[in-house]
Amino acid sequence: MSPIEIVLAVAVGLAAGVLSGLFGVGGGIVMTPGIEVVLATPGIVALATPLPVILPTAVTGALTYARAGQLERRGAVLMAIAGVPAAALGAWLTEFVRTPVLLIVTAALLGWQAAGLLRGRRPDAPRAAADEPRGRVAAFLGIGAAAGVVSGLLGVGGGIVMVPLMAGPLRIPLKRALGTSLAAIAAMVIPGTLVHAALGNVDWGIFAAVTIGAIPGARVGARLALGTAERTLRLAVGSFMLLVAIGYGLRQLLALAGG
Repeated sequence: MSPIEIVLAVAVGLAAGVLSGLFGVGGGIVMTPGIEVVLATPGIVALATPLPVILPTAVTGALTYARAGQLERRGAVLMAIAGVPAAALGAWLTEFVRTPVLLIVTAALLGWQAAGLLRGRRPDAPRAAADEPRGRVAAFLGIGAAAGVVSGLLGVGGGIVMVPLMAGPLRIPLKRALGTSLAAIAAMVIPGTLVHAALGNVDWGIFAAVTIGAIPGARVGARLALGTAERTLRLAVGSFMLLVAIGYGLRQLLALAGG
């Protein structure tokens, strides 16, 4: 890599890291297009290289939230238990199903959850079944499975699914949902990382440069989120998720129209 390419890769990592810590996502949503367009890499390299970067980035963000007491440890473990095999399943399903159709449905569901975040939860909402111990275990496992499948299909961490579902139906405070999502993401990206590394799809030079920017970026993003008022943070996270949903939906509709 040239010095200019190294600087660009660090910048991509920094931006992805800040978004990761701020919105509780893995950062692949920024790293993949950034690596592909800015560094002019093949698509498969741009898809695979962010995966090993997400691991230290998510861990850094999760630790920052944990130190502030904003981490649901049991929930993170449960989501990881369901999410790791589901991520492998999601990757396998891409060989047999029309991915654009699934992603349009995923984008619609994400948009619906993002709208819920923007509306905000009602403080007098009735006690849900998911508030019961057994219900919460099942809910965390279900969220982890759904996030894992989406992670396998999209090559991302799965936070775009976990955050709105935890902050919505499970009614977990948003900052706690962000920290918990990052902890689960750290486990979910391991299978994909190992597979793509074995296949030779990871550019380790780009990985190193992007990671240099991503790790401090994740810490900065998490600190920004922790210092932001709940209502303001909910508006920011909801808007981000809604934009992601619209972007994914439009991309897949265009793919269907072109196919």
